[in-house]
Amino acid sequence: MKRYGSVIQIRPDCLSVYKAYHAQVWPEVLKMIADCNIRNYSIFLKDTTLFGYFEYHGSDFAADMARMAADPKTQEWWAVMQPMQVPLETRTPGEWWANMEEVFHTD
Repeated sequence: MKRYGSVIQIRPDCLSVYKAYHAQVWPEVLKMIADCNIRNYSIFLKDTTLFGYFEYHGSDFAADMARMAADPKTQEWWAVMQPMQVPLETRTPGEWWANMEEVFHTD
């Protein structure tokens, strides 16, 4: 299992809509997340910063993320979410949410 953290900004005028969508995530999107070996997925909000955390339990992260990206329902979900989000300028090319470096962990 590998832990992932990522961050993105949310447009202030979209906060209530974003929260409403995430209070009732589409079942097909939740199933694809699980089918792609993602567990313990959370998104936290502070002011206009979203922090995402999940645990990956698969053996080929790139293949699972490609599978998720190719899913029509996930693409539809992302088409709704992306206009509400503002990616960090410092993200790595190809990223939407900026991946973070884990600098500490304890169980």
